[in-house]
Amino acid sequence: MPDFRARVDWSRQDPDFHVDTYRRDHQIHYGSGLVAAASSAPDYKGAADRLNPEEALVGALSSCHMLTFLAIAARKRLVVDAYEDEASGVLGKNDDGRLSMTEVWLRPRVRFAPGAGVDGDALDALHQAAHRNCFIAQSVKTKVHIEAQPA
Repeated sequence: MPDFRARVDWSRQDPDFHVDTYRRDHQIHYGSGLVAAASSAPDYKGAADRLNPEEALVGALSSCHMLTFLAIAARKRLVVDAYEDEASGVLGKNDDGRLSMTEVWLRPRVRFAPGAGVDGDALDALHQAAHRNCFIAQSVKTKVHIEAQPA
């Protein structure tokens, strides 16, 4: 099985190290060579112009669902011309009373090539199969809602 890697680098940049003021900015170095500027979410004293773990999780779920959907469609010879998703997630209390990403909504809008003949039921079945086979969705406790949008 493939091995996926990331290295996180953070160092203190200010003389103090107080819970309200230390910098949350850090770098994430991915095995692919990509380096992401990251921080905590602004609600948790992070920088708004950097990737935060909560957004990264929502993005990973959305991306994985899309990639799985496209693979299933291609295997069925259903040509997809465009796919977009306006995903969102919320933090809430989990069953243990701890703050977690409790729910994520995927709102995919798929445009098939003319003549693909995919009706609403077939589209729902494709999304259900994508969810069942998405590696990331199968790895998290987060409830993932799929609300397919009209193309």
